[in-house]
Amino acid sequence: MELYETEEQQVEALQKWWKDNGTAVLIGLGIGLVAIFGWNSWLDYKKAETSKASAIYDQLLKDVTENKIEAVDTVAKQLKTEFNATEYAKYSVLLQAKTKIDAGDLASAKELLQNLASQPSDLSPLAKLRLVRLFLATGEYEKGLQIINAIDPKTTAGFSDNYDELVGDLYLALDRIDEARSAYEKALHNGYQSPLLQFKIDDLTAPEKLESTK
Repeated sequence: MELYETEEQQVEALQKWWKDNGTAVLIGLGIGLVAIFGWNSWLDYKKAETSKASAIYDQLLKDVTENKIEAVDTVAKQLKTEFNATEYAKYSVLLQAKTKIDAGDLASAKELLQNLASQPSDLSPLAKLRLVRLFLATGEYEKGLQIINAIDPKTTAGFSDNYDELVGDLYLALDRIDEARSAYEKALHNGYQSPLLQFKIDDLTAPEKLESTK
């Protein structure tokens, strides 16, 4: 009898608890289910969007290979308009800039790279690197140095050695030999593997070069 009364009390307590809290439990369960299904739907949506962007990017690669300049512009614009949140849109800018350079439209290439370089993106350091190389090729050495000097080293850990060699190239073009040598040696000291880096250092330390700086 004692056991029966204990079980009966437990049932009554459970019924009372459910009466007081059942609605809140059901609401919480409903919210939880909505959150789960909503999250899964969002993941499915993102997966579908990424798949579409990937297919368009594949077409862009084909157009770049076939040097279809107008098609490259069209497809890159589509990626930036419809899938701007994906990395494909950002990579398309690099390919678009390359196509412009190959076509001799350096002004457009610079504009594309400058826009990408100004964005908070993992590709920003690469865009800056290519932009500086473009300034080097067009004789805008001071502009190249301004970009590099404004870069936060913490954000370019994987590119710092490339920048060091570029700084050397820019200083060399400006006939600032000592600064060029220092930049090359810094890149070498940091372990940067460039096929021409050691040659550049050797050339600047040749007796005739040293004599010309005195």
